[in-house]
Amino acid sequence: MIQLPQTTGGAGDPGWRRKGTSPSLPEVHGTIVVPANATFWRKCVAFAGPGFLVAVGYMDPGNWATDLAGGAKFGYSLLAVIMISNLMAILLQHLCIKLGIATGRDLAQACRDHYPTPIVWFLWILCELAIAACDLAEVVGSAIALQLLFGIPLVWGCVITAVDVMIVLLLQNKGFRYLEIVVITLIATIGSCFAVELLLAKPALGDVLTGFVPRTEIVTNPAMLYLAIGILGATVMPHNLYLHSSIVQTRKYAQTASGKREAIRFGTIDSTFALMFALFINAAILILAAATFHRSGHHDVGEIQVAFHLLDGLLGVKFAAVLFAVALLASGQNSTLTGTLAGQIVMEGFINIRLRPWLRRLITRAIAIVPAVVVIGMFGESRSTDLLVASQVCLSMQLGFACWPLMRFTSDRAKMGEFVNSLWIRLLGWGITLLIIGLNAKLLWDMVEDVWHGK
Repeated sequence: MIQLPQTTGGAGDPGWRRKGTSPSLPEVHGTIVVPANATFWRKCVAFAGPGFLVAVGYMDPGNWATDLAGGAKFGYSLLAVIMISNLMAILLQHLCIKLGIATGRDLAQACRDHYPTPIVWFLWILCELAIAACDLAEVVGSAIALQLLFGIPLVWGCVITAVDVMIVLLLQNKGFRYLEIVVITLIATIGSCFAVELLLAKPALGDVLTGFVPRTEIVTNPAMLYLAIGILGATVMPHNLYLHSSIVQTRKYAQTASGKREAIRFGTIDSTFALMFALFINAAILILAAATFHRSGHHDVGEIQVAFHLLDGLLGVKFAAVLFAVALLASGQNSTLTGTLAGQIVMEGFINIRLRPWLRRLITRAIAIVPAVVVIGMFGESRSTDLLVASQVCLSMQLGFACWPLMRFTSDRAKMGEFVNSLWIRLLGWGITLLIIGLNAKLLWDMVEDVWHGK
């Protein structure tokens, strides 16, 4: 282990319990130069990248499980949840950008520099659990894709996913831009696959548009609420808030008020565009499930493997299932790249300790692989999708513990200076935070009731 050096002084120190902090992701901090006198579009390109790394977490295999189950069981009804979750994500990621650029701290560092040590350790443990739940979804999703494409048993597929450690290390050593390019390429692959799938599925446009209108049944129906919160947890992921507040600092821009204001502006453009692309992917998965499985009466299709085997017959072509599995594999591998960065940022930020990258990755992979192998070994491969959905609900449960400090810090003028949240952003942001906490509390109550009544 390496104890990171502590720096003192610098902008953003007023208002913090602990003064000064080491740079977030020091090996790539400020390594991508933004031309000072470039055109608007040239600066868009220079700032483009972090938003797509964050968007990866919004289209990982966990999303597939919840979106497939939601579309097959309830048709287009949960499209409204995907849209609202995405809009919430856009605001929350904007706040992450502001925090990172205005204070020079990522969210984990900000928590360490503000809260007492016991709270810092509590938040760190919760965040590590969230990363483990996310990594679990990536392991299972990649393993399912390997099984569907090459016939590899699911347990062995989970073990094979550990080799992506070398891919991550190679990309990190080459430079941050290489990592961004690989991620964007894989996202484009996923989008292309689903564009073809939607053309084949021919969904009813009127029903799709109606699905984006919220309805009270989503909250009153416990089964629908469970999937809705799973979609929320799969869309707005807690570790993405830590990740984004760090990687926006990979850009080298003028450390002045105007330079930071410009960086926030272009960073927000980058993340908003990337998250709208993620909205297309998530909506496409649910629309595909609704147009093929729900419409044909296959309402219980909640497993990725079952969806794969039904697609060719229902869509009438032989390559639909292959496209589906290729997109799933790209999604799983993409998520592992950003998961490694998030793990590094969280550990360094909260407890100021840095493990060797290969060791950090192996630890997080082991935490994900062990429960996946145990559950699959004990209950069979048919429970793998249940594992994916449960992991996303676990993520959602921990989301409030990331949103609360994010809103707390970005609404504090002593910490943010002129970049403090305006009144309307404070109201909207706190409303989102309380909504997330309230929905999770209701889900917990429903689950306790089910256990109490033996359901």
